[in-house]
Amino acid sequence: MDATSANRQATSPAALSLDELIDSLVASHRTLVDDLPYAGASCCLAATRALVEEEVKVLDARLTGEEDRRRLRDLRQWLAQELVRLEPWFHDRGAPRPSWVVGRQTVALCDRQRLIMSSALDLEATDPLARRCLDPGFDLVSLLVGLYVRDETRLAHYAFDRYLRLSGDYALTRLISVFAVCRSLAGARRALQRWEAGRGTAFHLAEVMTECRRYLELAERVSNFRFPPLIIGVGAAGSGKSRFMAEIVERLGAVRLCSDAERRRLFGISPQAVAAAPAVDIFAPSTTERTYLRLASLAGLLLNGGIPTCIDATCLTRAQRQLLRQQGEARGLPVLLVSFEADEETLRARIVKRARRQGGDPATSLAVLNRQLAQFEGFSDEERQQLLHLDTTADNATDTLALLIQQRVFAG
Repeated sequence: MDATSANRQATSPAALSLDELIDSLVASHRTLVDDLPYAGASCCLAATRALVEEEVKVLDARLTGEEDRRRLRDLRQWLAQELVRLEPWFHDRGAPRPSWVVGRQTVALCDRQRLIMSSALDLEATDPLARRCLDPGFDLVSLLVGLYVRDETRLAHYAFDRYLRLSGDYALTRLISVFAVCRSLAGARRALQRWEAGRGTAFHLAEVMTECRRYLELAERVSNFRFPPLIIGVGAAGSGKSRFMAEIVERLGAVRLCSDAERRRLFGISPQAVAAAPAVDIFAPSTTERTYLRLASLAGLLLNGGIPTCIDATCLTRAQRQLLRQQGEARGLPVLLVSFEADEETLRARIVKRARRQGGDPATSLAVLNRQLAQFEGFSDEERQQLLHLDTTADNATDTLALLIQQRVFAG
């Protein structure tokens, strides 16, 4: 497909942006109703086991290379162990559901006028995988695997973070490695079957095997044990914390836990309503305490799933920071505090600009900033051992932060 055709398809009605696709997935999964007979929570585990057996069986009959077959044997063994280890988590997932693609016209995925995938989840409705009833998380995983094998890593990181923040389905992270390996095996199987159906030449077979191995290598990477870092952002309103944390999520691959989103979720308010004034007071001290307890609990859940975790909250007090730090320290994982800083004049200018953009009262926002600055407790000697300072007014601050994080928690 040439560039003109790609742009025409990307801007056609049968195309979605990544934000639109994620929003549609979240809405679809949120509105699932129990209109099917409930067969018991183990049904989700049984459906996943059946998928594993079928995909492995098909690949086992087609792979001939010694290295490819070794990979498949190792992945099959890993999946068998994980399905046993994670059985309690499967029991909380409810009944399997049809894929998002079922009953929908095929739509492309585009990003800023660039065609990414001709099928939004890299999954056609006619594919055997789409016809299975599986955990709704498979829809997200299909998207992520499709992005990763195309080297669209930053888009995959962004999609993962956005889906979890909007859906609140953080428990999915305990199972997502299993689902990603399953989906990667399905991608390898699909590549081989596509070549067989087309009766391609030896040259085409080489291309197909390259694609097949990309999926197998991705599955292998996903199955590797990881030691995820916990990165805790600290900073008052206007410090640039949320903007920089979002950038780090895309660059380094992490999930961002946002205090604004989780505070609203406690009251049943959509996380997407962060720019709107809630109808109830959600900033009482007791609610702030509940919010930090939730952030800590979710951080522990993500870290247990091997997911690098960024916490986007003001973290004004030592007690709040200690509560969050413990989630990483108790697991023997690297913890990093990042203090996002700017002079008060810059903070106030940013606050006023943001309030006007959102249609709020600048005076109210400035009063919040004043309270935050007054409440901030300086870093302890213990905290300084894990602390990075970032001047968010400096040139190339994002590059500086990414480099420092790589050096402190990812190096070696």
